[in-house]
Amino acid sequence: MTYCCGILVRDGLVMIADTRTNAGLDNVSTFRKLHVYSEPGERIMAIASSGNLSLSQTVRSMLTEGIENPETGELETLMNAPTMFQAAQRIGKAVRLVQGIDGKALAEAAIDHDVAFLFGGQVKGGKLRLFMIYSAGNFIECTTDTPYLQIGEHKYGKPVLDRAISFDTDVYDALKIGLISMDSTMRSNLGVGLPIDLMVARRDELTAEVNYRIEPGEPYFQDLREQWSSALRAAHIAIPRPPYGNGR
Repeated sequence: MTYCCGILVRDGLVMIADTRTNAGLDNVSTFRKLHVYSEPGERIMAIASSGNLSLSQTVRSMLTEGIENPETGELETLMNAPTMFQAAQRIGKAVRLVQGIDGKALAEAAIDHDVAFLFGGQVKGGKLRLFMIYSAGNFIECTTDTPYLQIGEHKYGKPVLDRAISFDTDVYDALKIGLISMDSTMRSNLGVGLPIDLMVARRDELTAEVNYRIEPGEPYFQDLREQWSSALRAAHIAIPRPPYGNGR
């Protein structure tokens, strides 16, 4: 299990992913699920994955080595995609190829072969964009109405984003809220855990302003967890009891 979220606000993009993989109670490991691709001044891209780890790793390898275009003979990678939309299409194509090669065998072995990706960034001359690519290779794009996307174990962290995130949210407030969303997920699902990888990219700067890993015991994240728990306790105490029955 994993949890990844991407938040696209007016000032920039935030991408956050945990690193825990779980193939059973006695087989828990740490693998990076957020990967950043950067050519400063030309493009900044980040891709986060959930689902079958072997499939997601294969998809990323194909996108790094290149998929041959039968019409042009060109090896198509993320780093030579002319636009973010075409880069998202290349991810979808790689997903379909991998599912075609390995998906049937995994299904016959009763092994889950679902995979999903968050893909965000900007290519010079284009807009800062955020996509979610599904296991079938199709994808949707983030909008200003709901300026975030999630994959993996998303239900515990979604209420925080729903209540606190808007397109006008400051990018570092968006990072803070995203980390609270991650903490809420970690509190409710042991399949999501530290370390946490994160990336912040400001609109039109075409580089990662922050590319950071939060390790266990990191002071800021520990303080954020404690303050959020205290704030929730204080909030419920401050709200009057329901005026029903004998509860008043």
